[in-house]
Amino acid sequence: MDTLVFLVAAGLARGSVLALFAISLVIVWRAARVVNFAQAAMAVVGVYAGFALTAATGSYWLGVAGAVLTGALLGVLAERGPLRLVPRDNPLPGMIVAIGLVMVLQAGLAIAFGAAHRPVPAPFPQRPLSLGGVPVLSPYDLFTLATAAVVMAGLAWMFGRTSLGLQLRAAAFAPETSRLLGVRVGRMVTIGWAVSVAVAALAGLLLVPTELGLSPHAADILFVQAFAVAVIGGLDSPPGALLAGLGVGILTSLVTGYVTAAAAPLAVLGLLTAVLLVRPAGLFAAREARTA
Repeated sequence: MDTLVFLVAAGLARGSVLALFAISLVIVWRAARVVNFAQAAMAVVGVYAGFALTAATGSYWLGVAGAVLTGALLGVLAERGPLRLVPRDNPLPGMIVAIGLVMVLQAGLAIAFGAAHRPVPAPFPQRPLSLGGVPVLSPYDLFTLATAAVVMAGLAWMFGRTSLGLQLRAAAFAPETSRLLGVRVGRMVTIGWAVSVAVAALAGLLLVPTELGLSPHAADILFVQAFAVAVIGGLDSPPGALLAGLGVGILTSLVTGYVTAAAAPLAVLGLLTAVLLVRPAGLFAAREARTA
């Protein structure tokens, strides 16, 4: 029982990061109807900027702000630059441009900082605390969960309670009607990209201290797992990404603890396959209205 409690708690901490990154993919999908295959590379650029700022100033919180702002800036530059020039009626050119962007960013990081993994210390201890003699979450895990919860609550408030959120949702789901109502759809798409990559950079920043370290490929596995989470939950559903992320985090933790770490990706793949066979749009995707 002690092992089960520890694995579930660790899965929740990992799942919160997965959910955060998956929500970033959902945001850009809802804003521009594209899957940003460069999301991981763009997030890692923000992470490098964040840790560089932390090293220069000695402040972890300035590093967090730097990572988020760098991610937002990259999102704006990518959407206003190469990705805006590709045709929207065919997703293939956008995918090719995104893959090219991945190669450019990762090569640039490797040239500037080296390709090896660089250990990154966590701002809080990572040794699990005991609750009734049972090891549960470490202070850093608690910080990760709290940060993810605050960001998700902030995004829910922004999209559900503010004028900006209303315009973002309107521009995503009915761009032509929104233009007639005075919404600047192009600007809303740019803001969606900025928010998306900023959230992804924050997720990468939270993940790196718990993995092998910082490298140009540090978020590659995170992207693959988060993309699976987004598909399982439904690419149009932020709540679905949240629930699927927590579920996949617990699943991978249990499989790693009771079987082997090598079987965890197979478990995620099996879950993804089952969901696609039963409900291709995702478990929490909204049903499309019937048209006459």
